[in-house]
Amino acid sequence: MQREDVWFQSGRDRISAWLYRPDETVDAPLVVMAHGLGGVRTMRLDAYAERFSAAGYACLVFDYRNFGDSEGRPRQLLDINMQLQDWAAAVAYARTLPGVDYNRISLWGTSFGGGHVITTAARLPGIAAAVVQCPFTDGLASLRTVNPLIAPRIAALVLRDLAAARLAKPPVMVPIVGRPREIALMNAPDAYPAFMRLVPEGTPVPTTVAARFAIALLGYRPGRLASKVACPILFCVCASDSVAPAAATLRIATEAP
Repeated sequence: MQREDVWFQSGRDRISAWLYRPDETVDAPLVVMAHGLGGVRTMRLDAYAERFSAAGYACLVFDYRNFGDSEGRPRQLLDINMQLQDWAAAVAYARTLPGVDYNRISLWGTSFGGGHVITTAARLPGIAAAVVQCPFTDGLASLRTVNPLIAPRIAALVLRDLAAARLAKPPVMVPIVGRPREIALMNAPDAYPAFMRLVPEGTPVPTTVAARFAIALLGYRPGRLASKVACPILFCVCASDSVAPAAATLRIATEAP
């Protein structure tokens, strides 16, 4: 297989991506891929892309704006609408690539990225298929997994971050993941070790996001768009998911045509 570094434009910023091409395949189907909450492509997405490529698929694996190797300021600012624009820009770019079957472009996302895939598959015409792995589908359902003693402390960081944004100061950060009883967006017992196992040895990855994101998280319910997904969609659901509750995902999966 072949992998090259490529980039495409989303808004005013450059998005960095890897383009995998399978050996000796003309007009290959292509899978657009991105990570979950605060994740970047170096956190094991290469392993998935290599398996797809070995099976004859091209893969476009990108970092969201403000994260990883992509441009965007302030760093670690997670804006849901911007990330959805990045998905749309990635698909548009894929449709310009030579050697790709434009009628067979699929989407693959994990965790929070899985929610983005549901939304994107519902909104963009011409998507051939979608795969969502342990997808985030309902902000309210995920909120219930947060320790109620931690929630007020996160809220305090949110208020500080909103004030900082108003005064054009650097964002106030909140940890993406932490151990139980630590202040973090995800602090279930298995969250910290699982997240850190994805981080490549010797390659530091920031583990915080701007705290204002927590407000948008509550209102983001991509599962509600499942009924509008016209292409085949595969839901890979963990039976005991500690962050994206399985019951909510199984319920919305039955609504996808």
